[in-house]
Amino acid sequence: MTKRKVIVTIAPTGGMAHKSQNPHLPTQPAEIAEDVIRCWKAGASVAAIHARRPDDGATCDAAVYREINTRIRDAGCDIVINNSTGGGVHGDMVKPLAGNRWEIAWEERIKGMDAGAEMCTLDATTLNLSFEGREILMDTPLSKGRELAAGMKARGIKPEWEVFSPTHILQDTTTLINEGLDEAPYFINLVMNVHRNFQNAMPFSPRHLQMMVDTLPKGAIFCVSGIGPSQLEANISALLLGGHARVGLEDNLYFRHGELATNLQLTERIVRIIREMDMEPATPAEARDMMGLPRIGLPRPEFAPR
Repeated sequence: MTKRKVIVTIAPTGGMAHKSQNPHLPTQPAEIAEDVIRCWKAGASVAAIHARRPDDGATCDAAVYREINTRIRDAGCDIVINNSTGGGVHGDMVKPLAGNRWEIAWEERIKGMDAGAEMCTLDATTLNLSFEGREILMDTPLSKGRELAAGMKARGIKPEWEVFSPTHILQDTTTLINEGLDEAPYFINLVMNVHRNFQNAMPFSPRHLQMMVDTLPKGAIFCVSGIGPSQLEANISALLLGGHARVGLEDNLYFRHGELATNLQLTERIVRIIREMDMEPATPAEARDMMGLPRIGLPRPEFAPR
């Protein structure tokens, strides 16, 4: 029998943390690309990339994404490139609203689709976030979720659906899938344990994860983003349920209590665990086959392997 293959996603940066919190956080294109390449060599098959400005503020500027993507490919790295359309909670990504509130700017989010990535994150959800004393709205009614999904389909981009609660699966994600805006297998990332900062998000527990998995549409495969100290146990729980793993400083800045992590350490640890469980990390080519890349009959994105 062949061993079960596990897609390992590395999320090196995110759009929230700062270098002041962990000096190993890569924020500039060369740093991000170098970290992605190190993690690819260690067994990662997907890179979930956020971009930053020169001052480290979050951005979805396609030119910045394109520089990161180019550096990765120019190094001979065939990892699956996934650019964010969520962006972050500072930098270009936020604009003020009335009443001392803020919003993640839609016009900035959609720029993430234009850098030639073969995958992009798709947050088809409306969330209220709390960060550094700010209340921030991520406003994604169904019409905007549809615009993102249709824009990705037109470009041949495979969405990674980002969900934070069972309702996000059962409502908007399933609605847009049923409209024909994605094809099976649907790749869905279950984000858990961010409930202290994201209103209506789910805390992590094995029972809560099982509930989320039970709501997935037929034909879906899933990975889990366990935020903060839940990252390791959420990944192990995902493996036990037949899912895939995601690690990286976007989700968790620590290797263990009191010890700051590097992206490479987090990747190496989950690869060790996968192998101890008698599974194998998927190669990027195997991950593409498992996720339905490239999308059949659609344009081939610039950074998709030829």
